[in-house]
Amino acid sequence: MSRTEKPFTTPRRVDSKTFQLTLNPSCGLPQRVCAEWKRRSFHDFPIELVDYRCPKTKAAAEAGAFMLINYLKKKQEEEGSARRIATEDITVGAWVEKFINIETSPRTGINASKNRPYSFNTVDVYKSYFNCHIKDDPISKLKIAEVEEEDVLEYVSRLSIKKLKNGKQIGGTRTFTGVIAFMRLAFNEYQRKAKRWINPFQYIDPPKSNKKSWDALSEDETLKLFQPGVLKDTTEFAVCAAMFLSGLRRAEISALRPEDLDWHTPKITVCRSWQRFDKKEKVLGPTKGKKIRVAPFDPILQEAVKKLWDENGKHEFVFCQQNGMIIGSSWIKKRFSKWLKRAGIELGGRRIVPHSSRHSLASMLEEKGVSLRYIQELLGHSDLQTTKIYLHSTEKTIRDIGKKISEAMENGLPAHGEEQRNIVDFKVS
Repeated sequence: MSRTEKPFTTPRRVDSKTFQLTLNPSCGLPQRVCAEWKRRSFHDFPIELVDYRCPKTKAAAEAGAFMLINYLKKKQEEEGSARRIATEDITVGAWVEKFINIETSPRTGINASKNRPYSFNTVDVYKSYFNCHIKDDPISKLKIAEVEEEDVLEYVSRLSIKKLKNGKQIGGTRTFTGVIAFMRLAFNEYQRKAKRWINPFQYIDPPKSNKKSWDALSEDETLKLFQPGVLKDTTEFAVCAAMFLSGLRRAEISALRPEDLDWHTPKITVCRSWQRFDKKEKVLGPTKGKKIRVAPFDPILQEAVKKLWDENGKHEFVFCQQNGMIIGSSWIKKRFSKWLKRAGIELGGRRIVPHSSRHSLASMLEEKGVSLRYIQELLGHSDLQTTKIYLHSTEKTIRDIGKKISEAMENGLPAHGEEQRNIVDFKVS
């Protein structure tokens, strides 16, 4: 009489002294799930079982195996096949659709395990990509396990000649680049679960967007914004200073809290941003790139914040109206164009928007000889390791710019079409 197969095996690896896990069909799970849990590391356990990822003894490994089996069975009872570890019969559309909801996205647990919250803005973009450019395409009906490179290239071709609402083809646009990047991400995640599967995107280079970058204002033009008569009140002055002296994004400015301001160093810790900032259901979330960064807190901005709090009171967020309401997503956008007009700044075909303030700051720092690596870190543009070797020179450069702004406020010419006046009346030593 043959022995009954064990529900799992947990051998110890000789090289690393860690345990491996293999689930057998006798555990009661489908064959395809057991195949995915063949010689797998305990580090691959879902986030819900994080306490069982590092077993030190044989008994702990077996306890973790039982917990995983119970977890997988419970998920199948609650959600059917929607959360199976891998499915050979799932279609491209069904798999990609998982990524447009935080609850079902395979990326949610991965980000959470790295303490990097999932971005609501990212999910909204993925949802738009799926509904507009993936859901109704023939590729969504194919089984993902059977998709070949030719199928992907045909999809890319169909997408590239698709018409947008303005009548132009989507190929070469930022949307085209984003949709392909989204598909690559989804296929790469499937490959994590189907180790022997050949990813059809493997030998296809990702497209690059032809979109032009925003233009920047020169140092002289930046100084014009701070001339008397351009910025009408303290709120406008403080926000403009945060944009051009600290390089903060609009959603980061509105999400800044008093405890984020270090008056002694001085510095600003940028650790949160509004997600869905232009919608009613906006929520606080991580910054773009999900990295906490440090921004300069120039004396000009320090005095502006103090004066703002004297006038409007100190509230939950730094930049608030008297009633405690934060400035909305369109607040800066509407006023920014007025600032340019009052300052007499001619665009001359340049693409100048509120986000151009970050480009302007980067350009001014680069002209002063500040390291490009530090500028990237300052603005949160890359994953480069933090380096403070250039911090002193950068802060000095920004202080020099701040002093010039102070001089422009006191001695500048009247703004374009305005009488000379200075609503924000303070001096910086």
